[in-house]
Amino acid sequence: MIEPRNDRLDSPILFDPTMKGKVALVSGGMGGVGRETVKTMVAHGMRVILTYADGYEDPQAAADFAKQLGEDVRAIGLNLMDRTSVERCINDAFTLFGTVDVLVNNAAVGSATVTAYGDTAGEQDRAMLLINADGTLAMIQAFLLQRETREIDTPAKIINLSSVGGGTTQIPGFRLSDGMSKSAIAFLTRALAAEHVHDNIDVFAISPGAINTRMLQASTLDRMGEDERRAYIAHLPKGRLIEPSEIAAIILFLSSAHSTPLHGSVIDASMGLGVRPGLASEPAPAN
Repeated sequence: MIEPRNDRLDSPILFDPTMKGKVALVSGGMGGVGRETVKTMVAHGMRVILTYADGYEDPQAAADFAKQLGEDVRAIGLNLMDRTSVERCINDAFTLFGTVDVLVNNAAVGSATVTAYGDTAGEQDRAMLLINADGTLAMIQAFLLQRETREIDTPAKIINLSSVGGGTTQIPGFRLSDGMSKSAIAFLTRALAAEHVHDNIDVFAISPGAINTRMLQASTLDRMGEDERRAYIAHLPKGRLIEPSEIAAIILFLSSAHSTPLHGSVIDASMGLGVRPGLASEPAPAN
């Protein structure tokens, strides 16, 4: 990946001391944003269950990552295309620590990474919608059911990861199913927030822009030569990529007690790409 330019964010500030001991479930905990989110939460005293893509990611690598971070971190396999797997994952997460206070729906596939889930365009589009949209819905439904069944009424946060493309605006050049799935997450967030305006469950979505992750490398940067890649990044807002640690810091804040006024928000975390989306698809001006 491109080397980070914001090393100061490797040790984010403590937003809320009362977060110590809270339990978070972070799906897609082995990827760029998920991995940074897990590390950031653990650094602030939270207990974390991270998921890895069952059948697609190495269970041992996930277990080793969790062990490296301490006894308050566990790894669980998850297949977002299988509702039985989702329900089992959520049940196991609640059982491990007795509750889950924060649900971070981060696991997703993009226009390039979805190719691992089917040989044809139709199969890949179906997987995109199942994983990103239906998978997020299933995680939330299972999470709320566990709280109801276990009679848990403590405050909770649901944080969904959408994207600037679909969640906030339209950016051409990506699969239609990609934007559709991210748009569905934004709608789900608003609709769910409307249903929970009078209780202690807060719901948010984050719509990031061009993040310095393997997913962006696969979908966009790997297809460019070095000079083209440099020009593309220089043309983005602020002339750089967003670092995973920056999105992790936003997730950390939304996990805190201070985030409640933002209930129902779909947060544009694109450094301005959401208000000027042409920067992602229009050619950079000639020097």
